[in-house]
Amino acid sequence: MRAAIWSELLKARRSRVPWVTVLAFTVAALVGGLFMFVLQDQRRARSLGLLGAKANLAGAEADWQTYFSFLAQTTAVGGMLVFGLVLTWTFGREFGQRTITDLLAIPTGRVAIVSAKFVVGGIWCLLLAAQIALLGLVIGLVLGLPGWSAAAAVAGLAKLFATAAMTFLLVTPVAFAASAGRGYLPGVGVIMSAIFLAQVVAALGYGHYFPWSVPALYSGLAGTERTPPGLVGFVLVAVVGLAGAAVTGVWWRNADHDR
Repeated sequence: MRAAIWSELLKARRSRVPWVTVLAFTVAALVGGLFMFVLQDQRRARSLGLLGAKANLAGAEADWQTYFSFLAQTTAVGGMLVFGLVLTWTFGREFGQRTITDLLAIPTGRVAIVSAKFVVGGIWCLLLAAQIALLGLVIGLVLGLPGWSAAAAVAGLAKLFATAAMTFLLVTPVAFAASAGRGYLPGVGVIMSAIFLAQVVAALGYGHYFPWSVPALYSGLAGTERTPPGLVGFVLVAVVGLAGAAVTGVWWRNADHDR
């Protein structure tokens, strides 16, 4: 297991994919900061060309609570895409680069290889969540956002990391799709389908029963008028995460890897 994890870490370190994901979350934090900058003074934003002459953002406030909420919502939606791409690359690269037969020839169990991939993928996504949280704190301090308190910071960051954890659990089926589909495209297809269905089901009012809608509802993306996810929603998220990982492991252990 230790050798398998080291191997996966080495693959990630020598790839450009981690830097792409870091760039994506950096842009997300900067966009949130720009949104807060606009909200601080809409007249100033109009004079700088950042806001249309007739645009009005009434109802939103530039404070720490709003910014933490924005970062959590970004993690819920953007994380579904970025975390999904992390697992798509982690599992699909073996087939896309035709290294699968070499990988299975080494004296390491297939389940250990799959577990190592999930461990490295989880650490990767956790670091991305930590990155957007740290950037958010720095940007918020630079902008001088009001409403800071230790309790607000802990609550905001806890929601962000909980959203990130749920989002990662929900992309584990992507690993199975990339593995069984023997490449990147099946994984990407599952990601896009999940994002689309999450939006549709949430709009119909049943998002708290659809696992892929739960992180967005929990982060407040749908607004306070929507029913927040309850215990059933959180349990379904955990079931999807465990099932996705288990099915992927079973497939790797039993599949005939002839190419």
